[in-house]
Order: sequence, then structure tokens, then C-alpha cells
Amino acid sequence: MNLLDTDIKNKVLDTVIELLDRHRAEIIQANSLDLKAFNKDDRAMYDRLVVDNNKVDGMIKAVKEVREQEDPVGKTLSEVERDNGLKIVNKTAPFGTIMIIYESRPDVTVEAAVLAFKANNKILLKGGKEAIHTNKVLVDLWHKALRLNGLSDEYIQLLNLKREETQAFLKNPTQPIDLIVPRGGERLIQFVKEHAACPVLVSGRGNNFIYVDHTADWEQSIKVILNAKTDKISACNALDKILIDKRLPDLEKKLVHLQKALHEFEVALLVDEQVKEVLPNEQVIENEETWYEEFLALKACVALVSDELEAIEKINKYSGGHSSAIMTNDMAKAREFMDRVDSGAVYHNASTRFTDGGQMGVGAELAISTDKLHHRGPLGLEQLVTNKYYVYGQGQVRV
Repeated sequence: MNLLDTDIKNKVLDTVIELLDRHRAEIIQANSLDLKAFNKDDRAMYDRLVVDNNKVDGMIKAVKEVREQEDPVGKTLSEVERDNGLKIVNKTAPFGTIMIIYESRPDVTVEAAVLAFKANNKILLKGGKEAIHTNKVLVDLWHKALRLNGLSDEYIQLLNLKREETQAFLKNPTQPIDLIVPRGGERLIQFVKEHAACPVLVSGRGNNFIYVDHTADWEQSIKVILNAKTDKISACNALDKILIDKRLPDLEKKLVHLQKALHEFEVALLVDEQVKEVLPNEQVIENEETWYEEFLALKACVALVSDELEAIEKINKYSGGHSSAIMTNDMAKAREFMDRVDSGAVYHNASTRFTDGGQMGVGAELAISTDKLHHRGPLGLEQLVTNKYYVYGQGQVRV
């Protein structure tokens, strides 16, 4: 796609903001059709699907935030002049075409499009069939905004493909694709990695851990655990596994307290054999696969560990590499935990729910990457560019 100057991109975003606000009733009405056809038994997916006035406000806020951010394209990363007279400048450049595959979440249709467009990329949006009515309205508004500003609507495309058609498209795309981002659960990620013929940046899998050290403030730990587990169970930054230091003072009393606190929020517990001795009515973790599982439900594992080293080992073996936290008053222990745990975001005395572009100061996000190339963590505007070397000479040849 042609490189657009910042002014025209921001004018398009101003138009999108206006159209989203003016057509919010139409968006919500389309969403009601999607909700009516959806099975509410999958609570996490249903929560992601809902679009109300607050959700539209969130979409508008996301566009405004990106509109106010500095244009990420064409920024000089380095500049050097060689002894042979060559001037070499490394600048940021668009990826080209990005494809995002996501389930439910109509707000992603807006956030992904605004980020890709401001970074001068073309984006292919493959939303789930459960949100098709909402996504069609949102993409129609994007196309209207582009055309009102004299631009082609090719910058943003909605792909309405069945599973078999998506598989065929990934293997033999009908147009060049530079990057694919699957944003969803483990099955979606594996499907894309299996069939894609271009680079895939993995996003969305959580299975997040928290370790409570024996020096931790217990009341603070309870507060953080409840927030991380129950604030939004459908989020990839929600808590699934709780590791407790067996040296914790009044351990049995605190395990009962934790049980009661989580049960008040209807969280079902799975416990190891040691915790089972204190909480006999809870179900034992019988299968190791449970430790690898992202729940996206009111469910959590509780287990005892000998120390922070055992906690680190367990987290690095089983977690999704998304977010991990330690509750401790020992700063040296916190630093060691945060250095050695292999997660995109590591926390000391805070909820994992902050692994989010807006909360981390990145702004709107395309996804939360759990890969290490080319970026880890929230994929914001600055992460949706690659780089290009500009080499200026006066007839130099290599000898």
C-alpha cells in the first residue's frame, strides 16, 4: 500500500470516531443478533462477544488514543556514515499485510484495524462466525471512513471464511501476507501454526501463575489473587494457578481463608495432595495436563511448593509464558523471581490483570504476544512496524 502521511491517516481516524458514535445503535443492534444465536453456556466467549454502549465507548477511546500517538512509520532508528562515504540510515517501515484471526471480541475489529492502519499496514480481519453481524457493521464503517477521505477500502478487509476455507487460505493465500496473529485459545493457535505458510506471532494463551512467598503480606495476597482470578475470567491475563510457600506462617488457617475467599466468588478449586489434607472437600489435581491448561473459567489450582526456586521451575515448565506474579516482602527474592521466570510480564505484589496495552501505557493493542520474535507483551502501535535500511552513496563499489 502507498505510504500515507500522518495528516490523512488522522483524518480517517477522526471520521471513524464520528461514525462509531453516530452508528452505535446500529452496532449494538447487529450485536444483539450475534448474541441471540450464541450458546451462553460458554460464559467466557459470551462475555467477549457482548457489545453495549460501554464497549462502543471503549472502541472510540481506542481510536482516539491511537490517533494521538506519534506516527510509527519512518522514524530513524540509527544513522551512521562509513569510511567509504556511504551514509546508512535505519528507519521504521510497515510490515505490509497483517492477518489477524480471532474469536468473538468485536472490539478487536476496531482496535486491530486502527493500529494496522496508523502503522500503514493492510489488515485482513478473520473474526469468528459468532460475531459476523457486528463485525460487518464495524468494517462497513471503516470502509465509509476511508472512502470519505479519498482512500481505497482495501486497507481493511473482513474475511468471512469457513474453517476449511481458512485452512486453504493459510496454506495458499490469494494475496501476499507478511504476518499472521492468532488471537485466542490453544486450539486456534495450533490450527494457525499448523496451516500457515508465513510467519505467525502467537498471542492470547494465558495460564498465569502467582507464587505467595512465606514473607508475603497475606491480606494483600488475597486481594491480588481475587482480582487476578475473578475480575475478568475471559481475559488472557486472568490467574489460573496459585502456588503457596509451605513455610507460610499459619499455613492451614490461611489455606482455609483462601478457600473461603475464592468460594465466595464461586471459584472451583483443584488442589494437590498436600492441600487436600487441609481442604478435604476439594478435588485433587489428577492429571498433569491440568497444569498446562488455560481455564478461562471460575476455576483455579492451588498447590504447595518448598520455596521460590520450586515455584520458578513449575512456572517455567507449565505456564503459557504470558504473566506471572510473586507476592513477597523480600526484594532480593522478588528480583530473582522476576529475572528467572520466563514470562512476557512479571509482577511483584500486583495482579496479572495489568498485562494490557492500555494499562501498561502502550495504548490500544493488536494482541498480547507470548512469542519472543519480534516482540513480547502488548503489541501496540510501535510494534506494528519493521525496519528498512536506506543506504546513500556516490557510486561506491565493494572491493
